[in-house]
Order: sequence, then structure tokens, then C-alpha cells
Amino acid sequence: MNRYLISVLLGATGVLAMPAAAQVPSELATLKAEMARMQSNYAAQMRALEKRLDAAEAKAAAAQQNADNAQSAAKTAVVAAGNASKTATDAGAKAQAATEMVSANADKFAQALTEAQANNTPPPPPPTSNNSFNPGIAAVLNGFYFAARHDPNASQGIAGVMMGGEAGMPQRGFSIGESEVSFAANIDPFMSGFLDISFNNANEPSVEEAYILSKDLPWGFTAKGGRFLSGIGYINERHSHDWLFSDAPLPYRAFLNNQYGDDGVQLRWLAPTDQFLEFGAEVFRGDSWPAAGAKNMGAGTYTAFVHTGNDINDSSSWLAALSYLHSDAMGRTTPSGVFNGRTDLGIASGVFKWAPDGNPVVQNFQLSTEFFFDEQQGSYNGVSVNQDRWGWYVYGDYQFMPRWSFGLRYAALGTAKVPLSLAGTELDDFGHAPQAETALLEFDSSEFGRFRAQYTHDEGGRIPNDELLLQFTVIYGPHGAHRY
Repeated sequence: MNRYLISVLLGATGVLAMPAAAQVPSELATLKAEMARMQSNYAAQMRALEKRLDAAEAKAAAAQQNADNAQSAAKTAVVAAGNASKTATDAGAKAQAATEMVSANADKFAQALTEAQANNTPPPPPPTSNNSFNPGIAAVLNGFYFAARHDPNASQGIAGVMMGGEAGMPQRGFSIGESEVSFAANIDPFMSGFLDISFNNANEPSVEEAYILSKDLPWGFTAKGGRFLSGIGYINERHSHDWLFSDAPLPYRAFLNNQYGDDGVQLRWLAPTDQFLEFGAEVFRGDSWPAAGAKNMGAGTYTAFVHTGNDINDSSSWLAALSYLHSDAMGRTTPSGVFNGRTDLGIASGVFKWAPDGNPVVQNFQLSTEFFFDEQQGSYNGVSVNQDRWGWYVYGDYQFMPRWSFGLRYAALGTAKVPLSLAGTELDDFGHAPQAETALLEFDSSEFGRFRAQYTHDEGGRIPNDELLLQFTVIYGPHGAHRY
């Protein structure tokens, strides 16, 4: 009985358990599928979060770098302002005011940098100078005392040579010589401008130079236009206060009326070579000596030149040049006559400079020489002339101690014979060979102040002359660097 009941109970239990056992595998499969889906979604969300995290870290790093750069620039500006403030304090009250303005601008700039750091925007440009559009103004004062046994301006000048009005010496006694006022400025990123007004002893002003100069032409070219001194020769392009002696050498006086300048255009090309090599050409109106009358429809003078040079060592360097000028004259007048015709002038130049280790402050030496060959064809007072003339000079200038220098110069001319119909005129040298010997002692109070005593034994005219010239030259205002 008991066995029968137990069997019945077991069988009923098995029948009841069969649906539950069959339902378990189905629920497990559903749970596994749900877990797989959740894992897939979680992995996708993690990848998306990682990408966003990487992007956020990169953006934060870039922002930090921008902030560091802005802070560094701000610190640099503040340090510069501090240095300017210290210098201005030493300089005085006027400089102090300028420093305060600079410091204020620097603070504004630093504040703008800080704001740029916060906003992640580019900083503004630093403030510009309040006078950036004003020209640099300079003045050069030349004072002379000239003493001579014979008045060179009352004689025939240089024997055998037609002379222009600028080739004479200063008048005897005191004079201001040729003083000048100049204006220079950058016009825009492409051009600069220069204006130089000179005053003679009679207080008469004249425009010596007025030109524009290119700043950014490609391939080494530079262009100039207006009124300017020609690039021929070695000293022609220099203003008289920049000469190593108080007057121009004899050949410059005879052939170029001291120096050639006119209205025209110039083009230079600097070759891309290790050795300095420059070529130039010019076209001028043709109104200045030895030209006259602006022939050829206002293009009466043509020039060409080439300059080259290099360092020999740390202490020595050299420069050489060849120059050519062709000019046409129509009605070129002198006190004694009128010339019509053409002039061809060639110049060969050589310069050597020495200074210990390239520093000329304590000691320096310069040796320069030029040779001129001049051919003049045409008519003088209606008489045909064809003259070949030559000239040369050599000078040495030695600064033997700071501020003190001593120079010697010798110059000579070779004139040409004239037909009998022109005997006794200014073209007749009367068998005389013009020459001159000069000695110079100079004291420089600074780069902007100079005092000279110059003695010349002048045999340029038919009557030998002894000449003493005392000179002071002072420069104030911005002044460009002197040429080589």
C-alpha cells in the first residue's frame, strides 16, 4: 500500500515538473540575448565616449599651448616696457613721459593678449610709433675760412679747361659754404623718398636732390627717379660734407663742375654673387655740366657703371669701379664763350681700406685713386674743337688715433692743344700742366662734428697759388650711414 502510494506520488511529481523543466532553457536563451545586446550597446557607448574624450583632450592641449604662447608674449612685452622705463628714467623727464606711454601701450597689449587667451583669438598687432609717418629731418652746417695768396675765383681757373660755376673755391674770408637741410622717409612698403635743399653763401636755396627710391623690386633691382647725384666715379654720389677733403679733386672740378647731378632715372642691379658686383645705368635730362640745353627731347645724358669689391681679410677690403658718361651740350656757356657739342668721359676708380679687425674707431687707413679720360668734340665760339684730355688723383687718409686723422692728396690734368684761332682763350693751357698738392689735418669731436685745416699748393691755373682752408661741419638730426 505504501509502495503504491509512493509510486503514484512520484509519478504525479514528475508530470508536474515536466513543464517547468521545459520552460528553463527558453528563459536562459532570452536572458543571454538581452545581455549580448546590452554588452554591444555598452561597447558602442564606450567607444563614442573615448572619441569624445580624445577630442576634448586635444582641444584642451591646443588651448593650453595658445595660452602659454600668449602669456609668453605678454611677459616679453612687459619686460620690454620695464627696460624702456628704466632707460627713460635715466634719460630724464621727457623720456620718462615717453616710457609711461610705452608702458601703458604694453599693458594694453598684455591685457589684449590675456583676453585673446581667454577667447582663443589671435592677439592684435603691437602699437605703432606716433611719428611713424613723419619724415626724418637733418641739417648739415658747413663753415669755412678761406685764405689764398691770389683770389682763385678772379683768375682763369684751371688752365686749358672750360669751367662751370660750381668748380671754384670758396670766397676768401668767412662763409657758410654749402649747408643743407634734408628730409627722408619711407613712403609705403614699396618706396622711400628723399629731399635735400642746399644753401650757398648768398643764402640762395636750391634743390640738390629730390627723388623716390624703390624698396622691394625682385631679382636684386633698385630703381630711382627724380633729381639726384649720378652713380659714376667714386665720390660723385657723395654730398660735399661726406668728402674726405674739403674740396673736390682737380679732375672732378675740371670735367664735372665738382659733381654731376641732374633730373632723370636710374636702374641698378646687384648680382647674386659672393663678391659684391653691381651694375647701373642712368638717363638724365641733360641740363647740368658738361651737358646743357636738354637735347634729344630732354634725354641729353646717358651713363653706365659697374662696381665690384670684396674683403681681403678681417682688416682689409677693396672696391673697384668703371664708369662712363655721354652728354650733349647745346649752348653751354662760360664767362668767355659758348660750347656746342658732345662730351664722352670714362672713369676708372680703385679704393683700399684698412682697419684693425675691421674696427675703424681707433685706427683706419684709406687709399683711393681715379683716372679720367675725356673727349670733347664740337664748336667753341663757332670754332671747331676736338680735344682729348685726361686727369687723375690719388689720396691717402690715415686716422692715427681716435678722433685725429691726416691726409695727403695729389692731382693732375693733361690738357689738349687748340687751334690758333682759339689761342689766348680759356681752352689754351699756355703750355701749363695743371696740378695740385693738398695736406689735411682733421679732428672729429664725434660722428656728427668735424674740424679741418687744409693746405693746398695749387698750380691748376697759370699762376701758382697757396691756399689755406679752415672748415667745420656739424650734422644734427637723423643721418644715413656713409657709403663705402
